[in-house]
Amino acid sequence: MQITEHVYSTHIMEDQAGFGAMHPGGTQIYFVGDPKDHMVIIDSGEPYRSWTRQILDYHRELGSPRIAGILITHGHGDHIGGLDRLQEAMGCPVRCHPKLEPALVQRLGAGAVAKLRSREQIPIGGGAVLRAMFTPGHEDDHVCYYLAADRVLFSGDNILGNSSSSVRNLKQYMSSLELMAKQRPEIICPGHGQVIHNGKARIQWYIQHRREREQQLLNALQNGCQTVDQAVTAVYPKNLRRNLRSSAARNIRTHLDKLKEEGRVAEQPATYVPH
Repeated sequence: MQITEHVYSTHIMEDQAGFGAMHPGGTQIYFVGDPKDHMVIIDSGEPYRSWTRQILDYHRELGSPRIAGILITHGHGDHIGGLDRLQEAMGCPVRCHPKLEPALVQRLGAGAVAKLRSREQIPIGGGAVLRAMFTPGHEDDHVCYYLAADRVLFSGDNILGNSSSSVRNLKQYMSSLELMAKQRPEIICPGHGQVIHNGKARIQWYIQHRREREQQLLNALQNGCQTVDQAVTAVYPKNLRRNLRSSAARNIRTHLDKLKEEGRVAEQPATYVPH
């Protein structure tokens, strides 16, 4: 599927009854550049051979352009799965955040991986370039890529097409959302879910959503909630699917960590007494 002049995607559907429930709308693997010149690939998806085959088949559909690099948004398994097979097939370097580089070198071997620099400009073919932006929050090694020529932001898992994202460090995440907002993208191409039009509004929604969730959590604490599980029950919808409850709990913990860091809540350790 062609999205803009320089952006193409192969969309991989996932079983929503299983682990695919974590990725509403499936996964997108992007080819960016000029099919008649050269391109880059963003992420490699899950480790399943069927996924790698679909990516390679789409590459052939595009006319088998030269792939100058595979750009990684972050090191979660659903973004670097099958990377060894894909890198061997394309014969190109893998580019990633410096924090992820040692793990990928161990997996792929010396010479196959090159660290990105913050704000690095990456030529993608057709005279266009991608700018790498270090955007921690969802993960420490997260990178977004901005294509100014098409006003497209590749958001990885910092922004998703069909749901909100899980976050490791909320304070960093909010700063990353502000950086992403400054790019004023018209289109956001997420790692999972549908492509987002009116990207500026979606980023602002994410920022507002997190602020509202924080206030809901503060209200829950003021109303007597004392555990993460109690807070999940108070803050999230009553019909929250069971297989999403652990993700909700992780989100609550990241909000609590941010509030602790800011000195707005205090954590009291559990105590044990004999019966």
